[in-house]
Amino acid sequence: MTIISRFAPSPTGFLHLGHAYSAWMGRQRADIWRLRLEDIDTTRCKAEFAQGIQEDLAWLGLVWDGDIRVQSTHFSDYAGALEGLQARGLLYPCFCTRAEIARAQSAPHAAEGLYPGTCRHLSERERARRIASGQPYALRLNTERACHAAGPLRFFDETIGWVCAQPQRLGDVVLARKDTPTSYHLCVVHDDSLQQITHVIRGEDLREATHIQVLLQALLGYATPVYRHHNLLAGPDGKRLAKRDKALTLRALREAGRQPSDILNQFEVA
Repeated sequence: MTIISRFAPSPTGFLHLGHAYSAWMGRQRADIWRLRLEDIDTTRCKAEFAQGIQEDLAWLGLVWDGDIRVQSTHFSDYAGALEGLQARGLLYPCFCTRAEIARAQSAPHAAEGLYPGTCRHLSERERARRIASGQPYALRLNTERACHAAGPLRFFDETIGWVCAQPQRLGDVVLARKDTPTSYHLCVVHDDSLQQITHVIRGEDLREATHIQVLLQALLGYATPVYRHHNLLAGPDGKRLAKRDKALTLRALREAGRQPSDILNQFEVA
């Protein structure tokens, strides 16, 4: 079997050691390794960061195969997938502001971190009235209805084995907003299918996202890849690395005189 994997960073900052570790793991495992720039957040993603990602990977000797997939140039692709879900009655408009959602989540007995479903049961007439009035809205997945349509699902995670998917753990996720006409979840499943990804290798912080992504794969008729969610690298303070840790970006390490072998040898024993 040909293993096809990908590295899919968002160009909202320069790569740090944690990104490099994930990229290295994917390149090590894959026969074909693709680079994708997940830049749908056009307000935060910058061309200088996209260029920096390519420069850092080249410096490390992590060479990708084929063309780079740049998501912001393919919004029409994701719109087609969104329309298919909407035609099946699996989406609904949500008119709640972030402040309203935060207040609802703080109420007694509210499910922590989940959208409380405020707009899920609005009548079609009320939805049409609000849309006609120009009230801004997002499109959310009716996860309960979607799960019923898809039936039981599972995925294989090489770190823990077979997992029964429980998309309800993420609630009714947003799949499109006015300012961003698609979402991470929708784009990633679309592009993994398009690029024929067989193995998704990424950090364990994205393990929960897999549950909703497996549901979307089933709804859209996409194959489910094999997953591997690896441990996250931590900084000297014990906290996982983040883009705000500027001292640990590959660019900063390179400017400080570190060599690619210093980085890669560190990963060999991680």
